[in-house]
Amino acid sequence: MQICSAREIAAFVEDGDTIVIGGCGRGLATPEALLEAIEQRFLSTGHPQNLFIINSLSIGDGDKRGLNRFAHKGMLRGIITSHFVLTRSLQKLISQDKLEAYCLPAGVIQQLIREIGAGRPGLFTRTGLGTFVDPRHGGGKCSKSCKHELVELVHLHSQEYLRYRPFKIDLALICGSVADTKGNLSLNEEAVTLDCLSLATAAHNSGGHCFAQVRNVVQTGSLPARSVAVPGVFLDAIVEAPGQTIAYDTPYSPALSGDIKPSHARVQNEPSEVARKVIARRAAEELIENAAVNIGFGVPAGLRFTEQRKQLAERIWLSCEHGHHNGQFLGDSLYGAVLGSEALLSSLDQFDFYSGGGLDIAFLGMSEVDRHGNVNLSKVNGKIVGAGSFIDISQNARKLVFCGLLTGADSQVEYRKDKLKVTRNGTHTKFVEQTDHITFNALNAKTNGQEVLYVTERAVFQLGPNGLVLTEVAPGIKPKRDVLAHMGFACKVDVQRKMPEHIFNAL
Repeated sequence: MQICSAREIAAFVEDGDTIVIGGCGRGLATPEALLEAIEQRFLSTGHPQNLFIINSLSIGDGDKRGLNRFAHKGMLRGIITSHFVLTRSLQKLISQDKLEAYCLPAGVIQQLIREIGAGRPGLFTRTGLGTFVDPRHGGGKCSKSCKHELVELVHLHSQEYLRYRPFKIDLALICGSVADTKGNLSLNEEAVTLDCLSLATAAHNSGGHCFAQVRNVVQTGSLPARSVAVPGVFLDAIVEAPGQTIAYDTPYSPALSGDIKPSHARVQNEPSEVARKVIARRAAEELIENAAVNIGFGVPAGLRFTEQRKQLAERIWLSCEHGHHNGQFLGDSLYGAVLGSEALLSSLDQFDFYSGGGLDIAFLGMSEVDRHGNVNLSKVNGKIVGAGSFIDISQNARKLVFCGLLTGADSQVEYRKDKLKVTRNGTHTKFVEQTDHITFNALNAKTNGQEVLYVTERAVFQLGPNGLVLTEVAPGIKPKRDVLAHMGFACKVDVQRKMPEHIFNAL
């Protein structure tokens, strides 16, 4: 097995290559030294140019690292990923139509790459039907310059499916903790496992090459067989990067890799804002014992810190798409990492669990909701944000609880004398006649028998046979004045109860 420098690997990359890249979030299991070396070569020589990159869960710091390293004129011709929140440089290129950009569900991307590695004719799945990745609604295209049809509608046994088409892979760039001199790769000191094996398999079986970045190289025979995630036969060369961190600016931690259980839990408090507390507490009322649960990023994350969640902590099964089961889920720069995880699967295995209907309930965010109950989370204020794992999760969970403020982030409420009072309405209408993007299709949900709730700080809605229905309001809230007047459509009202009074205690 060759042990090379990052510069030597960068020199191997050719103009026009299609590259699959491991890693996610803010540097988790990310081959950052390789990405930096490729960027530096381009800035020095103008090559490699016209690259096409694929990454499932997106990588970046919102500035210059991760996929942002490819955002130079002429360096990149296209990208497939699931969201662009951490890659503002690429967002800018997309808005200027200087990049072929495709946004597909994160799980779909990982499952498609597995199919490519296995030599099968693409991924056949119902995930994405009726959303913006359905070819009838854009096929995941995010820019006018998109030339490829990545998704097609097919019919099997009178059922609609999407076929995500395979493509040839020239290179895979992955990251591990340690490799031996034969190239056997372990991720035992990483916070996530992700889909490293499937990336390596797809590149190798496509006739391409796979390069891995690791913290250390050890002698062959040093690694226990069960610790090897990628056998050396899949790799062409290894780069040793002793300064490699577990995430951007976060050194290796055995508590994050699952090697030890943390002795003390981090202090986790409810959100400070009254509105977000109310949403979290009301959403947590939907938790039930023995449920398999996913809690999304943003507003829904507050649910993790509610008293209801703490009381049920040992009687629900919490997981995230990155592969973790139970433990203390982290946010911000370490989103995707977990302290005290009880089990850590590959993200690909986790997505199989999700897409097969393994989740009993999911708590997710919402940027827009329309009269039909459709949810948009992928295009905000005209800018492509992407869906991440939202489609994989929302389309396949048995029950959904969407969480968000009724009128936008700048709205404010207060709780006084046993009544909730709106002190300022937000400037953004979130409940609209028709969403700009369909990230969640309500008609499909009704067909699939999913139960769907929409929880805001002042009201709760349900998905009814004919669209959205207002079913609960907070104490002191007038449905017409405080709710319906701030929606872009007439909504059916069936208010039979108020939001539970105990969720307003100690606000």
